[in-house]
Formats: sequence, C-alpha cells, structure tokens
Amino acid sequence: MSGFGSVAKRLLHDARSYRLAKNDQRWPEWQVVVGVETHAQIKSRRKLFSHSLTSEYSAHILPNTNVSVFDAAFPGTLPKLNPVCVDLALRTALALQCRVQPQSSFDRKHYFYSDLPSGYQITQQYAPLAKDGVLYIRQPVGDWVPIRIKQIQLEQDTAKSTYAPKTRASHIDLNRAGTALMEIVTEADLRSPEEAASYVRTLQSLLRAIGSSDGNMEDGSLRCDINVSLNRFGMPTGSGTRCEIKNLNSVKFITAAINYEIRRQAALLTSSPEAQVEQETRGFDETTFETFRLRSKEDAPDYRYMPDPNLGILRLSDERVQHIRATLPELPWTARERLKDAYALSDRDVDVLLNIDNGRDVRYDGEDPGESSAIKYFDRIVKNAGDGNGKRRDPKLVANWVTHELLGQLASQNKTFRENTVSSAQLGELIDMVQSKVITGTAGKQLTRYMLSKPASDSVFQIAKELDLLALIPSTAPASTSSESDKDPLITLCEDAILALPSEVKAARSGNKGVLNKIIGVVIKQSRGRLDARRVREVVERMVSDESGPPS
Repeated sequence: MSGFGSVAKRLLHDARSYRLAKNDQRWPEWQVVVGVETHAQIKSRRKLFSHSLTSEYSAHILPNTNVSVFDAAFPGTLPKLNPVCVDLALRTALALQCRVQPQSSFDRKHYFYSDLPSGYQITQQYAPLAKDGVLYIRQPVGDWVPIRIKQIQLEQDTAKSTYAPKTRASHIDLNRAGTALMEIVTEADLRSPEEAASYVRTLQSLLRAIGSSDGNMEDGSLRCDINVSLNRFGMPTGSGTRCEIKNLNSVKFITAAINYEIRRQAALLTSSPEAQVEQETRGFDETTFETFRLRSKEDAPDYRYMPDPNLGILRLSDERVQHIRATLPELPWTARERLKDAYALSDRDVDVLLNIDNGRDVRYDGEDPGESSAIKYFDRIVKNAGDGNGKRRDPKLVANWVTHELLGQLASQNKTFRENTVSSAQLGELIDMVQSKVITGTAGKQLTRYMLSKPASDSVFQIAKELDLLALIPSTAPASTSSESDKDPLITLCEDAILALPSEVKAARSGNKGVLNKIIGVVIKQSRGRLDARRVREVVERMVSDESGPPS
C-alpha cells in the first residue's frame, strides 16, 4: 500500500480510537477493545547487557552454559549496553514510523520470581526508545486499518523455568536470562480477534523482513500479552475494565483466548446490573482453550519502578538514526508494490515470494540475508541476464521457474527454500538455455532436480553436458527429409516409435488423433527429454499422415 506515512492516513489513524466497530453478530450488544503487548527477542549474537552468547546462536545445548556473572546477578557486576541490539530496535522503530527519542533511559521493574535472579528486570517504562508509531493491517475485505503503536522499549528477557513433575521441582536455565527483547505496545485500536491475529502476523512479517527478530512464536522468541475489554455500544470506547492474558505464543491461541474472554466478560456483565469485570491477569489453557485467573492486575506502584543507577542516558545522534533509516531493508508492503509495478507479477506470484521470505532464516546482528531471501534471489535472476547487453530476463518467466519448478522440486525433496542449493546465477543460466533451446524444458526440470540433490558450483551447461541432457537437435531446424533419417535422431526415434505401436498408428490414421500423444510420449521418453515436444509432434503427425510411411 502506498503512502503509509501520509498526513491523510495519519489523521485517519488518529481518529480510529473514536469510531465504533461494526456490529458483530457474534456479540451484537458489545464493542470489543483489544490491545497487544508483543515481546520480540532481538536476533543478536550476544545479550543486551553482557558478552554472553544468546542461546540460539551458541552451539551449546546444556542448561546454564551461556551465563555471565552479570546474567546470574552476582553482586558488584555491572551492565554494558550492546549497541547492536539498539540498532536492531531502531530498525523496528523506523519501520513502524515511530518517533525515535533522542534520549531514553532504563528503569528497574521489581518483582520476585525464580527466573529473575536479580529480583528486577531492566526495562524502559518511562523513557522508551521510541513512541507514536503505526502499523497498517489488512482486513478480510481488503481494506487497510491503522493500528497505533504506543511505544517500543528495550528490556531483558528472563531465565527459563521448567517444571519436572517427577521431582515436583522447577529447574531454572539461565541461558535465556538477559537476552534482548523489544516490547512493542499498541494502543487499544483492535476491535476483533481477527484483527488481533492480522496485527500479529503483519508485525511478525515486518520483524523478519528487517532482520530484527526471527519472530518464531513456537520457539518463544515472539510472545504476546493481550488486553481485552468490553463496553456496550453507545458508551465511550475503552470504558470497560480490561483483563490481560499473558504469554500467548501462537496466532491460533491469541484468537481463541480473545474469543473466550469476550464471551466470559459478556456473560458476567449480563448476569446482573451490578456485575463488574475485575481487572486481573489471566493465563490461557492450551488444552481447553479457556482463560483462567492468575492474579489481580498489577499497576506501576506494585513494581516499584526506579531509574537504573548503573545505566546512564541512552543518547542517539541524528546521524546514527539516519544511517539506520538509509540502510533499512525493504519492507513487505514496499516489496509487494515494487514487484507488481516493476515486474507486473500476479498477486499469486507476489504472495508466494513474500510468504517464502516470511518463513526464511533471519541472520544474526542484522546481516544481509543474501540469497536466502526469495525476493532478492528473484531480483538477481531477472536483472543479471547472461547476455551482457544489460537486458533483463522476462520477470513472469523467472517467477514461473522460481515459484513452480524450483519450489515444486524443493517440496518433492522435503526441503525448504532456505535449503536451496541452486544459485541465482545457475537458475538464470538454466532459464537462458531453455529459452535458446540448448536444452528442453523437460531437461531443465531434470537439471533442477539434479542440482538440488547434488549441489555443484559448475555451470549449468557443463552439468547438462556431463549428464548428456543437451538437446539432440535445434528445435528450430527444418523438418528432415527421409534421406536424412540415418543422420537425424529425431527422425530415427519417431520411426522406431511408429513401428513399435502399429495399432496406435492405425487408430490415428482412422481419425483418432488422441493416440498421437502416446506415440509422442514414447519418443520423448526414449530421448530422455532431449527433444522438443512441439517438434516431435510435427514430425509424428507428418509421418502418421503419410500413407507411404512405415506400415501400420
């Protein structure tokens, strides 16, 4: 969608909190108000305040291996801010059109739990890194809806607590303690479970595209807290009492939790005129798809926030912010528009390329994904034509080879795009060879399958030559005469097939042209895909129609 930062859309965005949602027949008396707090692990090699490797980056698998004395909260240890984490958080802030704060600071959020060795979490409650952003999400009908981003703040992740039923004890793994998180907080602009799901998917896609987080909810690197409240139509938006549902790690669970909470609160509020929803924190049962009470909702005084005395003010120069802005990777909606405008690709092909990128590996510390990005892979094939005259390859043809042939072969070998071993230069050369009829389309598919199963850096021409897959004759050659039959393999193979299938030849000469496909198939098979099917059909039809040809 174009013009994401336009003033007009900003005004629409600002007005959203004042408009009522459409009447939802699932709960006709109520307006649903939802806000999302997303905790996204930053994809960095090292933790936020120590030199310890993050668990995902390290090869170690044993618990409590990637732990510094600061992570374990030894007395006298001091934090040291990792600038890479700051830069990746800045990418996110700029991609979400936030106002980056020239100065931000860190606070201590106090609470006591076994997975928090220091008894407090370092966060940015009062002076966050960035404020006032927006993310546009697509509605089922195709409209784009703006969701305001209240703030983005840096904070530490906690350790991992695992309960062992046999010993009835909880085991603490400090490998995750101190890993950098971005907390991305929306305003209460969402109006349905489906909008919340769309928001999380869109945010996940954005974080992966810019390389700030891999967004893997199943691995716990993207977790959501959902705030849900109800108010009757006609009442001020947000007048209901909100309940927070903690630590949801899949879009399916987010949708189910909101649905259940809406029905729970609606049933409670209609049970009696005096009934009220209690402000509380709730969990979600992944088996029953129900929420359950954890505790009454804490407010800021309960956490006893205080400025962290060991961390000074984080000052960001305009030069640093502008450098991050200038080097920001292409955003998903920008890529969509470019692929459609520059290459005239269909929505289907664009969706396939974007979906591949949404599932790709995200490199550490914001490194360039290279050819693990399907869009960059596609761009290189189109732009780097091998003829040296500056012309580009046909984008639709390239899209067909990438989205149909390459992805199809990967799927048949149970591989993902990240396991693709055919370089963009190799696939480009293969497409050129098919177009110039050096090899047939069938041989091109065989070569793709071979190069995926046996990776090599050789040129496609060399591989095709070694596998004897070069076309037997140029398909543009004129039809051979009978005197050339001893020289032309096309004529020889067609004559052999006709002699081997007398009943099919007789049926064809009697008017059943459908049996010609069987004869052509035999010729193609005997040539191992090295003959052009169109040329084979021409020769077979001529021979079958020639009554003086091989006897039927």
